Formats: sequence, structure tokens, C-alpha cells
Amino acid sequence: MSVKERDPLTGHQTTGHEWDGITELNTPVPRAVWFFIIVTHIWALIAWILLPTWPLLTTYTKGLLGVDQQEQVEEAVVAANAQRADWATQIDHLPPQEVLANGDLSRRVAETGHQLFGDNCAGCHGTNAQGGPGFPSLTDAAWLWGGDFGNIMETLRVGINSDHPETRFGQMMAFGREGILSRDEVRVVADYVQSLSGEDISATRREHGAQIFADNCASCHGDSGIGDASLGAPNLTDDFWIYGGSDKALFTTIFGGRQGWMPAWENRLGLTERKILALYLMQLGQQRDAQVAVK
Repeated sequence: MSVKERDPLTGHQTTGHEWDGITELNTPVPRAVWFFIIVTHIWALIAWILLPTWPLLTTYTKGLLGVDQQEQVEEAVVAANAQRADWATQIDHLPPQEVLANGDLSRRVAETGHQLFGDNCAGCHGTNAQGGPGFPSLTDAAWLWGGDFGNIMETLRVGINSDHPETRFGQMMAFGREGILSRDEVRVVADYVQSLSGEDISATRREHGAQIFADNCASCHGDSGIGDASLGAPNLTDDFWIYGGSDKALFTTIFGGRQGWMPAWENRLGLTERKILALYLMQLGQQRDAQVAVK
């Protein structure tokens, strides 16, 4: 078929190609497509001239406008720091209770603390700070090393089982795996621990469990099971459990042991940011207390 042949229906020339009786037409590119191609090329050329564009050996073309995004970011950071300098300085120097009692500063703590928590803590403790399996809730009254301002600040600073030289250490021994207790003994003492928070067990099992507890657990958790904040040993008489208080969860904890981990934030967050975070957690505690009082 000749290339010069025209399709009788459209009037377009053909390309000379045919497949199973279908003839290929030599149709022109639509004008709209050419328009957009030309416009985008012109815009690219303008951008190359006006904006930083092409990398060189040790630098890059600056463009006639002299736009520098790094300088813009640095200027924005300086402006933001200047804007927050006034209230951040007050938070730095005022005692915690005075900060929380000050309406404006308390609002700043709530806003900034929420952002800091979301960026650094929510990955483990949840966006609502209520924790999950293996991660403690920060909205309740159960704190391993204490939930007052000073202890929260110290935990944030050094972490738990972290690489900080002054880190807090906390570890639950693997009584079953290490052969200290038999599986039956683990079950008995697990039942006894549940009885400390109100579960009913037989008098015989309670007596047996109490002896096992006294011999193996009381040195950390205390004779009555109320824990020891100086050791990071949790209270076993309340309803707050990091890994769960069910039969299965308690057996797993006592048999295999537990060792949590929290990074040290001393070299990641400044003192002001850590103070804001600690105050934010105290605010969450105040909200919890208010809700409990309403109920």
C-alpha cells in the first residue's frame, strides 16, 4: 500500500502499514499536545535561569532570583525561636505548679507538649498516652519510678535500660526459664499475685503462693506486693498491668521474665522540651483525676 494513499473516510494519509485489514493512519499530533509541550519547555527554561537548578563540581547554579531554601528554613527557625523565647524562658525558670497554674503557660504546655509527645513518645505509648501491651499507660496513677515531676524528668533524661551511663535499670527475672521455680510453682504464685488485687483463690493455694512470693518476689515487690519505686518494681495490688494480669500473661511474665526499654532523651531533646513533656504528662494526670472525681 502506498504511503500517499488517503483514507477515504477521514481523508488522512496512511503510513503504509496494515494489520489484519486495519490500516494505520498518519494523523498529526493534536495542537493541544504541542501547546503543552512548548509551554512546559519554556517554563523549564525560565526556571533554569531564575532558580537554583544545576549541580556543579562544588556548588550549583544559584539562579537570578537568588532563592535559597536552606536560608529560608534557617530564618524560619530563628523567627520561631524568637517567638517562643518569652514563654519558654518562663517555663524554664518557674516551678512546675506555677507553670500549670498560669493559664497562658499551661496552654503553651498543652499545645507544645502534645506535639513533642506525638513526635517522640506516641510510637510506643500511643497517641492518647494510654500505652498498650508492653508499654505503660502514662495517664494512670501507676508509675514504676514515680509520677511526680522530678522522677518524670529523670526518667526522660536517662531512660530505662538504655545506653545512658546513668540509666534506670529494671528487669524481671525469668523464674521458670532459669529453673528457679517449676511450672506448677509459677502457676501457684501467679494465682497468689492475682489474689493481691482481689481474685479469689483457695486458702491452701494462697498459703503456698505466699511462701513462694516471700522467698522469690518480696525482695523487689515488697512483702505485701505494693512494689518499690526506687527499684522500678511495680505495685501488684492494683489493676494496672503493663503486660496484662490474665492467667496466661502472668505465667509468661513469671516464667520468662520481662525487661522493658526506654531511650534516654537527654541528647535528643533540650531541657526545656523535656520539662514541657513532663508538665504535659502531669496535665494528663490532672485530667484523669478530674474525670475520676466527676464519676
